[in-house]
Amino acid sequence: MTTITRLFDFPHYQLEKFNLEKALVTKYNGEWVATSSKEYVEKANQISRGLLKLGVKPNDKIAIISSNNRTEWNIMDIGVLQIGAQDVPIYPTISQEDYEYVLNHSESVYCFVSDEEVCQKVKNIKDKVPSLKEVYSFNDIDGCKSWNEVLELGKDDSNQEEVEKIMASIKEEDLATLIYTSGTTGRPKGVMLSHKNIVSNALASSTRFPLESGNSKALSFLPVCHIYERMTMYFYQYCGVSIYFAESLETISDNLKEVKPDVMTAVPRLLEKVYDKIIAKGADLTGIKKKLFFWAVELGLQYEPYGANGWWYEKKLGIARKLIFSKWQEALGNNMKVIASGSAALQPRLARVFNAAGLPVMEGYGLTETSPVISVNDVRNKGFKIGTVGKILPETEVKIAKDGEILVKGPQVMQGYYKDEEKTNDALKDGYFHTGDIGEIDSEGFLRITDRKKEMFKTSGGKYVAPQLIENAMKQSRFIEQIMVIGEGEKMPAAFIQPNFEFLTEWAERKGISIGGSMEEVISNQTVIDRYQEEIDEHNEKFGKWERVKKFELTADEWSIDAGHLTPTMKLRRKIIKEKYSALYAKIYG
Repeated sequence: MTTITRLFDFPHYQLEKFNLEKALVTKYNGEWVATSSKEYVEKANQISRGLLKLGVKPNDKIAIISSNNRTEWNIMDIGVLQIGAQDVPIYPTISQEDYEYVLNHSESVYCFVSDEEVCQKVKNIKDKVPSLKEVYSFNDIDGCKSWNEVLELGKDDSNQEEVEKIMASIKEEDLATLIYTSGTTGRPKGVMLSHKNIVSNALASSTRFPLESGNSKALSFLPVCHIYERMTMYFYQYCGVSIYFAESLETISDNLKEVKPDVMTAVPRLLEKVYDKIIAKGADLTGIKKKLFFWAVELGLQYEPYGANGWWYEKKLGIARKLIFSKWQEALGNNMKVIASGSAALQPRLARVFNAAGLPVMEGYGLTETSPVISVNDVRNKGFKIGTVGKILPETEVKIAKDGEILVKGPQVMQGYYKDEEKTNDALKDGYFHTGDIGEIDSEGFLRITDRKKEMFKTSGGKYVAPQLIENAMKQSRFIEQIMVIGEGEKMPAAFIQPNFEFLTEWAERKGISIGGSMEEVISNQTVIDRYQEEIDEHNEKFGKWERVKKFELTADEWSIDAGHLTPTMKLRRKIIKEKYSALYAKIYG
């Protein structure tokens, strides 16, 4: 049996141990098309042979930019890694300037894209990237070479021996990939991850998931250019899980019903949206049905694991699951054993209500620089605690610095930032990776994240404010889609708020209030402003006097990745948001 030490060992191991009929499944023109473990390995070998014929050498960089997760991505990935080259996955949604920067900084020699839109973005800057020889596309596009040409080149297997020879020479310590983090400030940094970094993380993470090996299905939709989804895909391969790729975020509810997955990964934003949709449906009910629905939700919001609320609560929960929550399970395909949540803080109320509903949402924590997982909750063996990011992974050491910063040592810690010794030395000090997050470990070994060190600020009165804590609390309001707390060096904290316009409109209709048609009219309507003040006042109660949001301004536009408000992983670009709303800032602070 293949021992897994390098990333390309995963499909070979899967072929020997599980030999799945459906290893990777993508929907093309309305049809799910499966690739078996055998085809997966064969096609990856074809790509390896084709790339060698194109003159690709070990340590060459190959960029992959895909708007959706799909079988071709995985085949490409393994094909590139088997010949000692490194792949550079790039977020499709970043700006053309960032494409240019990443392609130049990595000196990518080839670029594989998914579709016309991405292809056009690359073509527009191709002249400014001297290292880039050619662009290939997964979809058939006029005026762009097809990735099938590389597969064709590799059909002739006369150079397979060369592929095997290179594979045998690749060590676990060798660089596997460069992942450019969508920094909330400045240019993206190229995180250097070795085979060992990611392999160790996939194997360690697999111990925390209650999945039946060789007989489970996953739905994959978080961007695979992000290390979180990518590492998860390797551990799916290790556990013989069939990976189905969702078509898009829009189709996710249909795809869940079609695939009926056992497992998926999610970000809190998605879980919030799912929850809001369910609540909106409940609000449309009438009479006893509506009463029952909200009784179940209220019950769910008090949930504690392991029967901690006592037998009477558990008895009521049993009834709620039968009558109400079974419909929630149905909406997610009726088979869900675990949903792994990461990338941002999960609100405890969501963890409570989904787990109460029999949909185990397990929150974890990590960074691109740690391949990514450092800790994760696991419902088995008392390994789950709401409001924490679980227990530390095996072989990983975490210590809390004097100032509260989380420091990490382990096989998953990156090699450094590509071509940036200064930033590398800043992050990797005294044998530990400095995460920039503030946290604590409780007596039972659960890690809790309290804030981002970089994002904390002082008011002019010298008091520290942790904006994320306040934002996460305020975002529990259904009126608030996004919020950014400001006030560095000012006398008090304030906030910019992007309303949840859908919910706001619904609320106005329900109350029979006219709030105007355009977004501008809506946000300047006094009734609306007063309603937001109520929400802010309620949440302010949880905070110290110096932390409370004293003033706020609503914004008429929706905060998005394309407009630059958010990073591709939906984190706030604070500097940019502050610049965009400089007039509102002046209005607040005079």
